[in-house]
Amino acid sequence: MATLDVRGPLTRDVIALEGSRLTLGASPRADIVIEGDPTVSKLHLVLELIGSTWFVRDLGARNGTFLNGEAVLGERPLRPGDEVMVGRTTLTFRDPASVRDRTTETAKPPPELTPGERKVLNELCRPMVAGTVFTAPATVREIAAALVVGQPAVKQHLANLYTKFGIPPDGTQNRRVLLANEALSRGAVRTSDLLKSRAD
Repeated sequence: MATLDVRGPLTRDVIALEGSRLTLGASPRADIVIEGDPTVSKLHLVLELIGSTWFVRDLGARNGTFLNGEAVLGERPLRPGDEVMVGRTTLTFRDPASVRDRTTETAKPPPELTPGERKVLNELCRPMVAGTVFTAPATVREIAAALVVGQPAVKQHLANLYTKFGIPPDGTQNRRVLLANEALSRGAVRTSDLLKSRAD
């Protein structure tokens, strides 16, 4: 079972991640309560299990959430040994079931994309860096409206992107979330580009 090794000013604990969605924060209403750290928001982040992978998502916390030193924008997958910083508290993610020798892993480069696929991917990911509480990646309708193209064209590009990024069919809306996170983690989409206006 996956766990969080919690280390804060007044907290030292190992917490088992049970269920599929857990909130974390200073509020007693949070599923995982962080005590003694005034830099942690009442509801700071949420952990969600999608498939067999845990994801972390910031909930608009005043001091932000950082994964291995990088600000969490949208949802980010967690891998064994990852460190999540919330205020002055460190959360180390452990998952014995998926421990691998990370020294031999090589980050996969992004696949070759056509100009049309790149535009669709940018619009898909753009809501994830809105700077407020996380919103889902853009819908087909929203992408089509932003690019002034038909929805069938967007669906075709997304089908190609799912194949190129190795996103399996699962019959749910999670495919867009997985695609957006895969694109961001592999560098196919840059946060700096998403923060620019579409006219840039």
